[in-house]
Amino acid sequence: MDILDRIKNLCKERNITVKMVEEDLNFPNNTIYQWRKRVPNTDKLQKLADYFDVSTDYLLGRTDVKRFSDSIETIAAHHDGEEWTKEELEEIERFKQFVKLKRKEKGE
Repeated sequence: MDILDRIKNLCKERNITVKMVEEDLNFPNNTIYQWRKRVPNTDKLQKLADYFDVSTDYLLGRTDVKRFSDSIETIAAHHDGEEWTKEELEEIERFKQFVKLKRKEKGE
């Protein structure tokens, strides 16, 4: 799946069009469609990642994890059954709370 396919899927999830995204981000018409043949510049790529709240690596197809916090929650959820010290478990819990706080600040 290339960058354009990922963007189209993100648009579909939000019930918006690629054209609407371009308008919201003040990109010239058909900028995103041109990325099928060209590599986007980093500024536009970052704006798009911020717009959809995904990583640039996700947009570029380097990972299927949309957000860094998604992978962190998965890692934190898999500590059951392993031997952890009380201090390590407390540190994991503090980190989970930190991630939740960041999510609240973003308004999720």
